[in-house]
Formats: sequence, structure tokens, C-alpha cells
Amino acid sequence: MPSPAIDTRGVSLHFTSGPDSVTALEGVTVLFRHGELVAIMGASGSGKTSLLNVVAGLEAPDEGQVLIGSTDLASLSENARADVRLQEIGLVFQDDNLLPMLTARENVALPLRARGWTSTDAVAEADVWLDRVGLAGMEERRPAEMSGGQRQRVGIARAVAGDRRILLADEPTGALDSATTRDVLALLREMADGGVCVVVVSHDDVVRDYADRVWTMRDGVLTDSTAVRHRTGRHAVQA
Repeated sequence: MPSPAIDTRGVSLHFTSGPDSVTALEGVTVLFRHGELVAIMGASGSGKTSLLNVVAGLEAPDEGQVLIGSTDLASLSENARADVRLQEIGLVFQDDNLLPMLTARENVALPLRARGWTSTDAVAEADVWLDRVGLAGMEERRPAEMSGGQRQRVGIARAVAGDRRILLADEPTGALDSATTRDVLALLREMADGGVCVVVVSHDDVVRDYADRVWTMRDGVLTDSTAVRHRTGRHAVQA
């Protein structure tokens, strides 16, 4: 059985909106493993992005634990959570968040340089991953010179370069056409098959075709965990 990557236990998160307290997450307990792609589905406002933010260490929960190995993100300071994210967690968003003045190579190398890699090693690693995501020959292109799908591929390369084994994607295909959506999801599937823990938040049912498990989120609560068979025909890991 694949090894645990992220273990959330009893996670709750609340926001204040005027005089009211809004529950974003309520007692969420879920285990994400290396080597699988898990889809979190749900309507807008259901709490799925809040869950991703907590798992990424972008938000600290009010209650519960978020374990990456033996490290509980919920107990760390904001700076310490950022350091764990830099070392271990890659993020991909609907808006690719690439720096427009940098080339594809420079965008992928940037977090590696922030981790202390030499420029030579960071560039070499960036080129390896750009090749793996199908962008060999495009290393010197800037985001404005690339299609939406190509920019997302750069974002995926940036997320996993340097042996980061957790990839969290928030609506990564929301701005893409149907053909490009499947191309990007196939690449995320490939990352999972290579041992990365991939968690995709989406409202697009096509994600189910590429997932090992699908969770539905309603009003901050995860329900209806379903194991599915992805496109290669391999049975999914049971929750």
C-alpha cells in the first residue's frame, strides 16, 4: 500500500464575516497517500479550497492536526509552514501564478534557488522537468509566449522539481478548453503514477476519469469517499 503523505485529523476552520462566524471546515479527517491522485469535488463555497489551503499550510486550522510525516503544520508558525511548503509541497492554481518577466526555465528554477540550490544545479533540474512535462525547447519562453496548457505544464514542473512529493492543485483546468484539460489531467495522473501525492480540487467531473479516489465536500464536511478506476484500468487504492 502506498505510504501516507498528508494525514489530516479533525480539522476545523472558521471565519468571521461581520457579526457572524462562518464554518469553512468541520472535523475533516482524511489521509492522502503517495502514488495516488485524489479528487476533492464540490460546489463553489463548499470548503474544498479551504481544505487545500490548510493542507498546504497557507491557513492554520482552528482545530485538528495536519501531519506531513511527523510534522504537524497546524502547530507551526506562518514562517515555519512556509518553509515546509518550500521543501515538500508544490502548488498549482487555475491562474498559473508564473512570474511574467521570467522564462519557463527561470520560473521552475526559482523555488530551487530559494532552497539554496546553486544556479547551475537549479537550471539543470528545471530543464529535466520541463522535458518531462513535454516542454523541451521552450525553456526560454516567457509566459506570454505560451498557451494556457503550456503555462500549466510549467507550473506542474515548478511544483515537483527538486523532489517535492506532494502536489496540490486548485481548479488547475478551470481556464482550459476540454482537450487541454485532459492533457493536463493526464500529466497529473502521470505524476501520481510516479509516486507523487496529487490532490486536485475541482468542480469538473472529468477529473473523476483520472482519480484513484473521489471525495465530495458539502458545507465544510467531506462525504462520499469513492474509489474509482482511472483511465489505465488499474484499480484505485481504497480509502
